[in-house]
Amino acid sequence: MASPSVAAIGQWLLAERDQLPVWIVVAFGTGIALWFQLPGADWAMAVVALGLGGALLVLALARSWGAMDLGARCLFIGLLMLATGCAHMAWRAERVAADPVAAPWFGTLTGRIESREPLPARAMVRLVLRPAPAQGLPERVRVNLDQRLDDPAARPGAIITARARLMPPAQAALPGGYSFAQRAWFDRLGATGSLLDRPRILVPGSDGSAFESLRARLSAHIQASVPGGAGGIAATLATGDRGAISEEDAEAMRRSGLAHLLSISGLHVTALIGAVWLVTLRLLALFPPLARAWRLPLVAAGAGALAGIGYTLLTGAEVPTIRSCAAALLVLLALALGRDPLSPRLIAAGAMLVLLAWPEALMGPSFQLSFAAVTAIVALHDHPAMRAWAAADLGWPGRVGRFLGLTFLTGLLIEFTLMPIALHHFGKAGLYGALANMVAIPLTTFVIMPLEALALLLDPFGLGAPFWWLCGRALNGLIGLAHLAADAPGAVALFPRTGGHVLALFVLGGLWLALWRTRARWLGLVPVGLGMIGVLAQPAPDLLVTGDGQHVAINRSGGPMVVLRRGTGEFALQSLSESAAFDGEAVAIEDWPGATCSPEFCTFTLPGASREQAVLVARNRERVPERDLAAACRRADIVLAGRWLPRSCRPRWLKIDRARLDRTGGIAIYLGDQTVRTVAQTHAGHPWWDRALALRDAARAKARAGRLSTRPR
Repeated sequence: MASPSVAAIGQWLLAERDQLPVWIVVAFGTGIALWFQLPGADWAMAVVALGLGGALLVLALARSWGAMDLGARCLFIGLLMLATGCAHMAWRAERVAADPVAAPWFGTLTGRIESREPLPARAMVRLVLRPAPAQGLPERVRVNLDQRLDDPAARPGAIITARARLMPPAQAALPGGYSFAQRAWFDRLGATGSLLDRPRILVPGSDGSAFESLRARLSAHIQASVPGGAGGIAATLATGDRGAISEEDAEAMRRSGLAHLLSISGLHVTALIGAVWLVTLRLLALFPPLARAWRLPLVAAGAGALAGIGYTLLTGAEVPTIRSCAAALLVLLALALGRDPLSPRLIAAGAMLVLLAWPEALMGPSFQLSFAAVTAIVALHDHPAMRAWAAADLGWPGRVGRFLGLTFLTGLLIEFTLMPIALHHFGKAGLYGALANMVAIPLTTFVIMPLEALALLLDPFGLGAPFWWLCGRALNGLIGLAHLAADAPGAVALFPRTGGHVLALFVLGGLWLALWRTRARWLGLVPVGLGMIGVLAQPAPDLLVTGDGQHVAINRSGGPMVVLRRGTGEFALQSLSESAAFDGEAVAIEDWPGATCSPEFCTFTLPGASREQAVLVARNRERVPERDLAAACRRADIVLAGRWLPRSCRPRWLKIDRARLDRTGGIAIYLGDQTVRTVAQTHAGHPWWDRALALRDAARAKARAGRLSTRPR
């Protein structure tokens, strides 16, 4: 006989039986996430074995599927999907294997162009090439070409040759930072770099596919019709081409919480498909014979589906767009069949399709932000109180108030839902996003996109100019709103980056709140609360060292961030600032009164857990007498250097030099509890890290052997 607690769980699952299929996708995604979080393939295989073993044990104890109660069936399927998700992710990582170039490469690069992406805002063109096999380079490389050296004949399919410098895809510079090497592994890119002179065309290319050609011509036409920064955003909304958006406007959109408008995803696809569906339905309803002969919702759904698929292909068929299109098509199917389109099952089905095709997308901010937002919206509007409010018969003032209220509540919920994800990936979140989105989303959906569509439709007749003017004005208003929200005091909340376990608490709590329907859903507040405590309790690192050892940041509470070099590049400075949760102007170490500097080294002290910590930082790679260096190291608690240090350098606590950074990547040091976080702790054991280190070590060993063989005896 089952215990009262087991019986209570069974009754609860029975009451929630309509929601149980959604958790199949959650279990599958958990298996994928575990593959990324566990340190190595052996651990992943252990998860697969334990999942399969646990499922078989449940089946053996019940003796048959028919003898299982609902709780046992849920446990069996959950363990099975957990193991399947982890195994699927491991298979995907091996299937796309793309070894990176072992070391920096300089020479004449010859290859066939796969894709071409103009980036006018950055005055360059980005090309993806397939190098000639004889060059011994990876199968695919990505290079940047200065716009002044561009040749319009360098189109997809062309074979070009030019001098180039290639580098292995960059690992995360600091713990918790963005790893391009991880993305490059799944994109099958083995190197990145730049072309150093104008490419010579060996074999002309084609004009590309019809969609690529149309996309390029449409983007150029829109930018010519709408001048300035507004034209770049207008081109993005229509074609997905973000190359013309200035970095200043893009940063304002990010800080104001409006960056999602620049990514062709759910909002844009839904607006287009919804408009086509509604217009088609209304137009066909004007003809009674057609209305009697055809099922108009089914025909309208077909028209909307064609429009959505065409828009997806036109905008480059990126993963977020495909994901949004798939979800929208499922909604159309539900409408055509007379089913409820606001269903968690539809969201789960869309997520499952994406995870089967691109399981690595689960760990990216795009997947997490879009599905979290959609899930939150469905959970809000599926609540009985919200349904009753939406169905209430109100006069026009009430309907306007309801629309504004729903828009604000939706924006507020999305802001709180997305904030933990934004903090995990970017270390910051906009505080005025709900208010900004309350204006920006209706402005984009009901004003900008319809005006742009009308202008494009009327351009062949020479009547589009007034609509382009209105569209430009509306876009300038959107840009002004973004800058206003971004520049407002306290617009961005900065927090030190936390580990994946804190995000997991937020995700678990959020899903529990959104997917269940009984009172037990409120138990989801417990992991959410624990996640908030984790965010607030996470200290900022006191010292940061990038993986190449060239950049060091000193993060002092209540003071400006201090950097090693006055000429620190913008990208490095941004990475250091985000990791330090610092927003302001950094100070060079030679201008900081707390440091004493010579041409080779700087020394300073920082407060530690029990006493002051003496730090010695190398400023360059100039040769220093070993005896003097050893004496300086003995007086220091921490020594930081971007070069190799001799064994005689022995500080009291921590020595970080080129040899250590080669194995660990970027490092964050916390003096309060004397802990150290490294990039390797997150990425070691995964192919984009292990293969890069193995190939680099093999290349160094080969070069060392070559030097020894040529040394005179």
